[in-house]
Amino acid sequence: MTATNAKVLSRYEIARHFRRSKSGLAGVAIILGLIGMSIYSTVAIPLESYRHWNSPNFWIDYPRSAAPSWVNIGLGPKIPEHTILHMKDATISSIEEGQLRAVVHSYALNFNYDYYPSDFMLLYSARYGSTQPVLQVNVVRPDGQDFMIYFASLPSSQQERNEFSARVFSTDRAIAENLRDYEGIFSYKQDSSRPEIMIFAEAQENKILKGQYVIRETFYLFDSQDSIEDSGIILGGKVYGLMGTDELRRDLAVGILWGAPIALFIGFTVSIAAVLIGLIYGVFAGYKGKHTDEGLMRVSDVFYSLPALPILIILSVTIGRSIFLITGFLVIFGWVSMAKVSRSLALQLKNMQYVEAAKLMGQSDTKIIFRHIIPQLLPLTFATIAIAVPGAILGEASLSFLGLGDPSIPTWGQILHDANSSSAASRGLWWWIAPPGIMIAITGLAFVLIGNALDSILNPRSRKI
Repeated sequence: MTATNAKVLSRYEIARHFRRSKSGLAGVAIILGLIGMSIYSTVAIPLESYRHWNSPNFWIDYPRSAAPSWVNIGLGPKIPEHTILHMKDATISSIEEGQLRAVVHSYALNFNYDYYPSDFMLLYSARYGSTQPVLQVNVVRPDGQDFMIYFASLPSSQQERNEFSARVFSTDRAIAENLRDYEGIFSYKQDSSRPEIMIFAEAQENKILKGQYVIRETFYLFDSQDSIEDSGIILGGKVYGLMGTDELRRDLAVGILWGAPIALFIGFTVSIAAVLIGLIYGVFAGYKGKHTDEGLMRVSDVFYSLPALPILIILSVTIGRSIFLITGFLVIFGWVSMAKVSRSLALQLKNMQYVEAAKLMGQSDTKIIFRHIIPQLLPLTFATIAIAVPGAILGEASLSFLGLGDPSIPTWGQILHDANSSSAASRGLWWWIAPPGIMIAITGLAFVLIGNALDSILNPRSRKI
């Protein structure tokens, strides 16, 4: 087959045969889905969630070890969902009477669960001077009862027009004292020291009162320049989001989404760099032959005989655990196999007639290698790159699982390491383990399907054209 025929084959026949491969098309579909996840994570998810993945304060509003919210789908008991509301979710109104101004932030909550919430928090952020604003919090229940659960002045400001932010927890003593005034409306004895139960319990029966609740945060401001910067309600629950949360309250959906572009970056970078290095190295050794071939192959044998994982562990511990360093380490041990394959093929191709003709025309060895030999191996190279991607992803995941990955970024392997460190399996936190493991498996499967499809098309022994 001539070089011209090979180009025609690569353009038309390869594409035609690949379109007939169901496994190859399935792999492409999965890769497109991963690319879509990568685009979504970089565009739709705030970059702060990536930068502050290991910052506990960034995730303070989220629940600890909460299951995915879709576990409520079905006929079983409904578990309370963790709800986070801020000022953008509120209905805001204002009433002015002389110097006094009342700013009301109303939050509507539909509570239709079969268990009481675990707790609740009231959030606020206000900018004021020496005159302290007053915060009053009321809860209007579905049965029409109006409970005033909190009434207090905000802390005194030490600076003029200073912004002050704070949280009022359901365990605050002032909330329990205010709720004692409403114990008489309940037929069943309700403990005011458990506000989350008293507020959400029916008055006539000892069960949960379902329906719409309205929580009003009323700020009484005594200066025209005072302002409310933010407010919010957090209703504690045991389920949250699409993937749940981990022991550090991090939203696992964010980690899974951010892991997609990182996995693709590692897979493509390592596989392309390693395969290209191995291709050039092997072709050069095979074409030169004699002592050059012997020496280069002995060097590759040394790399091939080295135990990759123990050395990767040593390099990660001694040099560093940056994602870029790990990528470089994986390239160092990933080129040998391609070097051996390309070397054996170069031994055959260097005796072809068009190579001999190029020699007679006086072309240099470098030009012959890059113009006449390597182009013949490019189809095989593409298939090898596809097959090498899963190994690179698994290599990074293995290091991360052992605690030797880059701890500053959310990778699937790092998520599994955190789950293992927190004994997630023994505690039944399956949502912390299954999603990253499934994503690693699916990503590897996609590239294996594509690589095998290309190999069956491009391998001369199996190709039928």
